Amino acid sequence: MLTKILSRGGPAAGYLAIRVLKSITLLAAIPISLLLGWIIPGATAGLVRLANSERYRAAKYLGRGEPDLLPPAQRRLPGDVVTLFRDQSFKLSLRCLLMPLVMVPELALTAIAVIGAPAAILGMVLWPIQPGQFSLMGVGVDSWTEALTNGLAQILTSLALLYWVLPAVARAHAGTVLSLLAPTPEQLETTRLEQRVEELTKSRAGAVDSHGAELRRIERDLHDGTQAQLVSLAMRIGIAKQTMADDPEKAAKLLDDARDGAEQAMTELRGVLRTMYPPILADRGLVGAVSALAARCPLPVQLRIGELGEVPAAVEAAAYFVVAESLTNVTKHSAAGHVDVQLERRGQELFLSVVDDGIGGARISEQADLLGRGSGLHGMLHRVQAIDGQMELRSPIGGPTTVEVILPCG
Repeated sequence: MLTKILSRGGPAAGYLAIRVLKSITLLAAIPISLLLGWIIPGATAGLVRLANSERYRAAKYLGRGEPDLLPPAQRRLPGDVVTLFRDQSFKLSLRCLLMPLVMVPELALTAIAVIGAPAAILGMVLWPIQPGQFSLMGVGVDSWTEALTNGLAQILTSLALLYWVLPAVARAHAGTVLSLLAPTPEQLETTRLEQRVEELTKSRAGAVDSHGAELRRIERDLHDGTQAQLVSLAMRIGIAKQTMADDPEKAAKLLDDARDGAEQAMTELRGVLRTMYPPILADRGLVGAVSALAARCPLPVQLRIGELGEVPAAVEAAAYFVVAESLTNVTKHSAAGHVDVQLERRGQELFLSVVDDGIGGARISEQADLLGRGSGLHGMLHRVQAIDGQMELRSPIGGPTTVEVILPCG
């Protein structure tokens, strides 16, 4: 029973005790923070951080998860009182000044609940040393009857406060903090938009980098492969033309070589074009293309494909390349014996997952890609983010490795 009382009242006492300490600090810091906030731009951010800290601890105590926080105060010039008091975050954070008003009763209640029972036990044992000097339930103790009666009453009162009253007060305090310091709907929308802009900025930068790397790869493939074949082809045709009259057999052989070179150049060109947008997607659709990838994989692949509906071409290409790159990674690096691929439509989103039973340890790292050990994971992430999708990689040491991708189809 005592353990139950302590497990219920202990967190409440700790929460209220921290609130009291913060209130004492706030009483000393209020004049300084307001003065510096008027003189020095950004100094009032401390008050906003205090409000966010209060909301975070209150939500944690109530078990409500991560709360919405106040956005930072606006930047302003020194002495700009108008901007300061128009700032919604600053005005809401001023409600923290109400904290010291409840400091004294909460401190008294916490002290009685926590210290009452140990003090009663000491008083019951030590009162004979100095009769009348030890107080139990506010009454001096002069006899064993008073010691046992008042001591037991103080212990029960203390435990009752610790078990019932203190948690109720702590919950009320935390709920009030969450209500008073809650950001306005306009602030929540502004914060959401700022986070969205930051995400899009990062994904756009990554997409631009990935696109630039892709263009350089295509240029290199065309320069080193197709272009070299076409130059050789032109030289052979030129030589054949010059030797046609004098040595028809040699010219015919050169033309045969030129024809073989043209076929090889076409093959290499088709390979380059296939990396840009695989023709199989246009011929067989996403389901057929993914099925072909699974059939060509040297490992057993369990393919589960639901009803996909109409999928935009960019989403089809991204999903195809994610599956292709994932199966390549599994084959080269995972030492897996089996792969599970799932592809399905979930509302306005396309869900894709690739799971293998390999050794794990995969990481998304730009440096790993540059060294040839990243297996294109970073490029996969950029390709997904470029169309506003989401990608999550879970690969603990020892496996399994899971790649989950959500692509918007709306």
